Amino acid sequence: MSFKHPISIAPMMKRTDRHFRFLLRLISRRTLLYTEMVTTGAILFGDREQHLRFDAAEHPVSLQLGGDNPEQLAECARIAQDYGYDEVNLNVGCPSDRVQNGNFGACLMKSPETVARAVEAMRQAVDIEVTVKHRIGVDELDDYAHMRRFVDIVADAGCRRFSVHARKAWLQGLSPKENRNVPPLRYPEVWRLKEERPDLDIEINGGILTMDQAAEHLEHVDAVMIGRAAYDNPYQFAEVDQRFYGESAPPLTRHQVARAMFPYIEEHLRQGGKLSHISGHMLQLFAGQPGARQFRRHLSERAWKEGAGVHTLEEALTRVPETSPQNNTTAAS
Repeated sequence: MSFKHPISIAPMMKRTDRHFRFLLRLISRRTLLYTEMVTTGAILFGDREQHLRFDAAEHPVSLQLGGDNPEQLAECARIAQDYGYDEVNLNVGCPSDRVQNGNFGACLMKSPETVARAVEAMRQAVDIEVTVKHRIGVDELDDYAHMRRFVDIVADAGCRRFSVHARKAWLQGLSPKENRNVPPLRYPEVWRLKEERPDLDIEINGGILTMDQAAEHLEHVDAVMIGRAAYDNPYQFAEVDQRFYGESAPPLTRHQVARAMFPYIEEHLRQGGKLSHISGHMLQLFAGQPGARQFRRHLSERAWKEGAGVHTLEEALTRVPETSPQNNTTAAS
C-alpha cells in the first residue's frame, strides 16, 4: 500500500488524549494518531505543556488545531513542530456551539478562502505536513459542488491531504452527538472526490466500524479514519500493522498490552496522577471477550479510589482468560 498512513484514529474530545494514544501505540505501531482538538488560544495563552506534551512512543501523531486566525494558527503550527509533532491538522468539521462561537470548526466550510489563508500561513511556517479535516457540507451548502469548490480552493493553498467526514453538519438544531449520527452517510461523494482529484490524498471518515469495512473503502480512497469504534473496541487495531502496512511482527495480546502499560501507569502515579486517568481508556480493551464485563466492573469500581495502582489493574486482569492474539472485530459488549 503506497499511502504512508492508510489507517488513522480520529481526533475525539475526551477520548484521544495522551494516555489513550499511548495505549493504542502498544496495539498498533503504525496507525496515525490524532490529539484531541486544541484551540489556538489554549496553546498561546493557556497551559501549553498540559495541552501538547506527549510520549515519544506515540509517533506518528498529529496535532489537531482549532482556530481561524492565520497568524495564530501559524504560530501554533511552529510550536507543534518544536514539540515534535509529525503533522498539524486544521479542524473544519466540528459543529458544536462552543466551536461556532469561536468562528472555527465546521462553520469555516462556508468560508473556504479563510481556510486557504490559514493553510498557506501554516505551510509557510513549518516543514511538517498541514492537513484539513472537514465535512461533506454544512447546512444548505451540502451538495457535491460546494465540497469540491472548498477542496479546490484549499488545495490551491497547498493542502495535499483531506480527511472527509462523509456527513453534512447542521450548525443549528442538532447536538454534536446527533451530528455524528443523524445526517446520512454519503460515501460515494468522497469516493468521487478522489476520482476527480487523484493528485490529492483523500481520507474517508464516518460510520466505519471494522477493518473489513476499512479495507472496502481503501478500494476507493487513500486512507480511512476510524472514530468511536476505535474507542469502543481498541484491540481491533491489532491487525492493522500486518494487514495494511505489511508488517510481519505479531501483535501483543490484550494481556500483554495491559501489562506493558504498568511502567507508564507507575510513572503517572509518581507525578501525582490517578489510575482512573488512564484506566478509563482501557475499559474496552477486552471488548467482546469472555470476562470483559467483570474486567470493566472491577476497574470502574476501584480505579478512582485512594491507593489504586498497578495492582488494581493486575486484579482486573484475573477476571479475563489469557488468549493468543486474534483479529477481533466484535462490537463492544
